[in-house]
Amino acid sequence: MSPKLLRIFSYGIIFFFLSSFSDLSAQPLKVEPNDEKFLSGEPLIYRLEAEARGGYAHKLVYLVGAPVDVVWGFKTDFNNEFVLTNKFIEEHYLISREDYVVITEAKYSNRPGVKFKWRTTLSPSSYRLDFILVNPQKSRQKFHYGHIQLEPLGQNTRVTHIAYFDFFGAFLWVYYPWSGGMSAFLRYMARWEQQTILRLREKYTGHTKR
Repeated sequence: MSPKLLRIFSYGIIFFFLSSFSDLSAQPLKVEPNDEKFLSGEPLIYRLEAEARGGYAHKLVYLVGAPVDVVWGFKTDFNNEFVLTNKFIEEHYLISREDYVVITEAKYSNRPGVKFKWRTTLSPSSYRLDFILVNPQKSRQKFHYGHIQLEPLGQNTRVTHIAYFDFFGAFLWVYYPWSGGMSAFLRYMARWEQQTILRLREKYTGHTKR
């Protein structure tokens, strides 16, 4: 068998293997569950329809046990060191902040040797952050953008993170149902944030939106 046919055959096996696991509980949901499951604090992940040029999309929803202004203060504190307690973040730098537009740069442990530069636009009145990767080619991506919406729920906060993205190998990452795949990554990020916000809650209590 020629090397080209062998690669095609191998990709076919991988596709069949991952597709057979596409409905496991570790995979993104197709239908949103009831409020009881959300209020349990479990991070919930949903598949979204990709944009016209292709790629993939997801929605991550989770509950944080802190008021919305505390969560907003945490998520808009871009000049910090606590982010390095996240096992996936090796480096993080605030490049610039002008009014409501912030530029940051980061290195991630699951994408070694690559710098990601993000532009985040803040909308304090609506508790929304819109983000876009501004160096997709240098970070080996086709595109990556989305938004984060915070909603007050009494003394708690509902966080909704929506992203559209594409890169070489994205299919494997999205559908891989175990550690190393998208679902495991997103669940870790949500749980890390839930725990870190509670640990730093006092720091952001009384925070003034900016």
